Amino acid sequence: MGKATAFSLGLTGGIGSGKTTVANMFADLGASLVDTDLIAHQLSSPGGIAVPEISRQFGPEFILPDGAMDRSKMRERVFNHPVEKAKLEAILHPLIRSETEKAGAEATGPYTIFVVPLLVESGSWKTRVSRVLVVDCSEQTQIRRVMARSGLTEPQVQAIMNAQANREKRLQAADDVVSNEGDIMQITTQVRLLHAKYIDLAESAKTNLIQRL
Repeated sequence: MGKATAFSLGLTGGIGSGKTTVANMFADLGASLVDTDLIAHQLSSPGGIAVPEISRQFGPEFILPDGAMDRSKMRERVFNHPVEKAKLEAILHPLIRSETEKAGAEATGPYTIFVVPLLVESGSWKTRVSRVLVVDCSEQTQIRRVMARSGLTEPQVQAIMNAQANREKRLQAADDVVSNEGDIMQITTQVRLLHAKYIDLAESAKTNLIQRL
């Protein structure tokens, strides 16, 4: 993805698993973060480069007065309509990919973490990063956390989870796992150990890259 990312990670996990918390811990230790959800949000925010095409294909009623995509209306439009969902993805996904690659190439940390909620579902990310890190917890924990922070009902949370890869598939795709069931100190210990490992792997990757030049 660029000279700054000789060694990179794809970080993923189900909704409510604590991806953001764990990613921020790595960032505090010096890793560069590229959050694909944040990039997607920026693309459809006021002034976002995806907004004109969204307006053209879905209609101006899907654009709010401030120039952002109406996320609530779009969510209703695509939720149970695969054709409409595919139309939106055809607009967003190429832009997300190009902006993600740009951010990765500009990263300055010892290694880069790409935070990709749907990494397993996408099919292509495993070949684009050096390793896959999964933030894992039980499905019961996911449901409890999401209900507490969002006000969604248990069936609503379950429906979101059913649209994602299940826990078993994520773990099958993992090279490394952070268990996010314990207290913050247990999670911090796991992150620090992995960070030290990734620093070593990044140095090896950089050395191998230099030797090939």
